[in-house]
Amino acid sequence: MDADEVRERASDLPAEPGVYQFERADGTVLYVGKAVDVRDRVRSYADPRSARIGRMVERADALDFAVTDTETQALLLEANLVKRHQPRYNVRLKDDKSYPLVQFTDHAAPRIEVTRDPDEGAAAYGPYTDVGEVETVVKAVREVYGLRGCSEHKYRNRDRPCLDYEMGLCTAPCTGEISEGNYAEDVESARRFFEGETGALADPIEREMEQAAQAQEFERAANLRDRLDAVTGFHEGSGGAVAGRDDAATTDVLGVAVEGDSATVARLHAERGQLVERDQHRLDAPEGGAADGASRVADVLAAFVVQFYAERDLPDRLLLPEDHGDEDVAAWLADAGVDVRVPGAGREATLVDLALKNAHRYTGERDELGALADALGIGRPARIEGFDVSHAQGKAVVGSDVCFVEGSAEKADYRRKKLDEENDDYANMRRLVRWRVERAVEGRDDRPDPDLLLIDGGRGQLDAAREALDAVGWDVPAVGLAKDEEIVVTPDRTYDWDDDAPQLHVLQRVRDEAHRFAVAYHQTVRDEVATALDGVEGVGPELRKRLLRRFGSVDAVREASVEDLRDVEGVGSATAETIANRL
Repeated sequence: MDADEVRERASDLPAEPGVYQFERADGTVLYVGKAVDVRDRVRSYADPRSARIGRMVERADALDFAVTDTETQALLLEANLVKRHQPRYNVRLKDDKSYPLVQFTDHAAPRIEVTRDPDEGAAAYGPYTDVGEVETVVKAVREVYGLRGCSEHKYRNRDRPCLDYEMGLCTAPCTGEISEGNYAEDVESARRFFEGETGALADPIEREMEQAAQAQEFERAANLRDRLDAVTGFHEGSGGAVAGRDDAATTDVLGVAVEGDSATVARLHAERGQLVERDQHRLDAPEGGAADGASRVADVLAAFVVQFYAERDLPDRLLLPEDHGDEDVAAWLADAGVDVRVPGAGREATLVDLALKNAHRYTGERDELGALADALGIGRPARIEGFDVSHAQGKAVVGSDVCFVEGSAEKADYRRKKLDEENDDYANMRRLVRWRVERAVEGRDDRPDPDLLLIDGGRGQLDAAREALDAVGWDVPAVGLAKDEEIVVTPDRTYDWDDDAPQLHVLQRVRDEAHRFAVAYHQTVRDEVATALDGVEGVGPELRKRLLRRFGSVDAVREASVEDLRDVEGVGSATAETIANRL
């Protein structure tokens, strides 16, 4: 739309409270907004307030709206529409990343494990933000209390303890090396630690550290000291009083960090005066420079509060680092009876500072994506999909589609596909990407649209992928990463970034994972194909796989000498002679 078209369409809109949507011709929602006067607000887009919003208006082909009775209804409707459509140009809350918990399973001899999806009936603690720290603490728990970490399949019907018992990580309740009652006591001690009693784990480690030092086992003492530091610091930020224990009010504390095009909101949740939960949430930050950084924080707060609490119970008390500045949000919270405070000193201010530290810590870990956005001149690519093709001279052709969210692999969103057998890398890549594009456009792919596509390859592979994008009309930026020289290829130019460039590192992780996933699937498909090895006496399915993986093809097996064949595990002299004679 141009300015004249925006004014023309605005003239047909009502001068009432409601929401409006800028959309593409295919129905893709680009932006959702609320307004006290829909007509007046939409008319203002004829003169966009920023370059980013200007690009949104130019891309829009249609405008939709809905009238509401009150401004509060418009506020909540906007939040619901943003969560449903995830418009590219809105400040969007991204809830698709879960955080690790520690669970004790609901078994006679419970196991302890780190998980993002706790079992039904399990006692779960968390969520926590640092999975490495959680794993260190869980290992310490197992070493001190000997709790099992094995699956039920490995636990049942054992005749003798497994290696964990020999390593001192498990007291082996599976074979009765410890009684059920004593094991239950150890589980209870471990649970007390996760419920906030640090000494339940720290005291045994400290005693062991002192014993190691007295025995002059200084390396072991140093390792125990590091483990003790992790244990004693584990509850920092997730424990501590917000108010007296007789205070029945629930309290949420929010901290905001804005960096480039991204923002993080850290939330601490307290019940009966004790912090019992902490989490962090990613948003796309509104535009703005350093001069208006404070207003950007306010905008993030206003967007987060409505979108997060629209589907959750509001707390009794909300502590913020600054006023969110949105009158509609303020009226909504007041109507719900929420006590909103911006503390300047005291215990509540300390909690806000803690939330701010958590927010800045999380944002600081995501510099790679911000650097990538700046380097390529695109929006922050929180969701990247990587594509690669693997085959053997046009046989067993497969493609991989891996997904990274916030720089980390999202394996639940990996996909793979068998492709037509053709010894043409460009055609194969075009076919793979078109498969993804068509599924997305037709609504047959249940994953969110990515912010960036990464193609494993150079100019030829990228051009093939872009042909698929253009043919179907999917507007997602794509780049290629060539293996040999690590050159990043875009439609307009190439980049030769330094080896330690953070934006290169994140692309390399995606590319390498796409390659690994494609090769693994190719090997599976190749090994499933019937070959001349079938029916050879002494060659079963597993040996056939080893032969093909060792030599790469049946032709290569045929050309191998008897001595080479004997080098393969499971191939004796007689079998090697049989294979050589039969092939």
